[in-house]
Amino acid sequence: MKHIAIDFGAGSGRVIVGNLHKGEVTLQEVHRFPNRQVLAGGRLYWDFLALFEEMKTGLRKAFRQFDDIASIGIDTWGVDFGLIDKRGRLLGNPVCYRDNRTAGILGKVFQSIPREKLYAVTGTQLMEINTAFQLYSMVLDQDPALEVADKLLFMPDLFNYFLTGRAVNEYTIASTSQLYNPNTKEWEDKVFQSLGIPRKLMQEIVFPGTVIGELSAGIVAEIGGKGVKVVAVGSHDTASAFASIERTSSNQAFISSGTWSLMGIPARQPILTPEAMQNDFTNEGAADGHIQFLRNITGLWLLQNLMKEWEEEGRKRSYDELLDEATKSTWTTTIDVDAPCFNHPENMGDAIRQYCKEKGLPVPVTQAEFARCVVLSLASKYAEVKTALETCSRQHIDTIHIVGGGAQNRLLNRLTEELTGAKVVCGAVEATAIGNIKVQAASMNQLKH
Repeated sequence: MKHIAIDFGAGSGRVIVGNLHKGEVTLQEVHRFPNRQVLAGGRLYWDFLALFEEMKTGLRKAFRQFDDIASIGIDTWGVDFGLIDKRGRLLGNPVCYRDNRTAGILGKVFQSIPREKLYAVTGTQLMEINTAFQLYSMVLDQDPALEVADKLLFMPDLFNYFLTGRAVNEYTIASTSQLYNPNTKEWEDKVFQSLGIPRKLMQEIVFPGTVIGELSAGIVAEIGGKGVKVVAVGSHDTASAFASIERTSSNQAFISSGTWSLMGIPARQPILTPEAMQNDFTNEGAADGHIQFLRNITGLWLLQNLMKEWEEEGRKRSYDELLDEATKSTWTTTIDVDAPCFNHPENMGDAIRQYCKEKGLPVPVTQAEFARCVVLSLASKYAEVKTALETCSRQHIDTIHIVGGGAQNRLLNRLTEELTGAKVVCGAVEATAIGNIKVQAASMNQLKH
């Protein structure tokens, strides 16, 4: 019995077939495709239809190659969504969280619902990109889409809907929205009322391991897969990544390291203290139905953008070569990787130079200095967040388990160990796919959930 993990990232998507044998997951990638943000009419979109077509291509390949596929699970990034009308049709492409429609919106939000109250009922890190604030920007703009919309589906829910015909909101992705109450495990009416967001848009919340349905007759006629079930996994990719980690210590923190770095600890109950709010922690849903108490940190985004710019300038360097040079560099100055100026600059190199000049810091010149600056700054941020985690949770952290693509960054791992004083353990690069597969297997009693 095999399972398909479909993992949509901000830069690419993959269709992966997984097999569970004696508790170990083996993976085979059958299709990979780009995921690009599209700027049109001054708005930044995701090309959902292209992504859906690529997903079908990958599924078709998987069904031709394997005849014992039991289920499919989909995970994506958080907060973004699509709207569906009463006829079941998509109302335009989903807007990307990096679009500027929510720039500066928090001040307006706090006029309607105080910051402290909002955090107390949602436990979500207050970021402009969150679903609630995207919707509030539509309310303020009197966007007609809200009037004709019948359903709001987060990105993984949207893919599941067009595969099965069933509309649900999965728990882990719902928890990224600032619309969900982690104590009641229901939608938080105070947020909808305060911001004028239509409550009717939200769907039934289902938990990881729930079978949403089988592939629809139309999908089966097009690509095959009769009788294959679609399972709600930890559909926020962070939840799936953390689900791959075997917990060996109660003093262990986790980092899912990629474009974003998500750093946190597992928790039985949400932590909603003023300390947690002040330190920008979020209480996200975990694949086991509990809580991931974590902070969203800008991860390797800065370095990825620098490398892209250097390639466009004809100064391309391999990742390993760049890290080797950065390791030898004597650069010691750090920047705040979470500074708003690094969110979506026209040129990352220029943004870093300008930041350093404004702060009175030395300005990096060589590629090695830029790389060392970014990696050192990220490790420094990890140390800062570790201290805050210990303060808010009242527990000591002696081990940090890093999964995802960033686990391959030897310099980052070494600097993290040095600056945090914790032992760094590197896990699977394919952690998200492994966690996705494990939840599917558990839903079919192949594995204890």
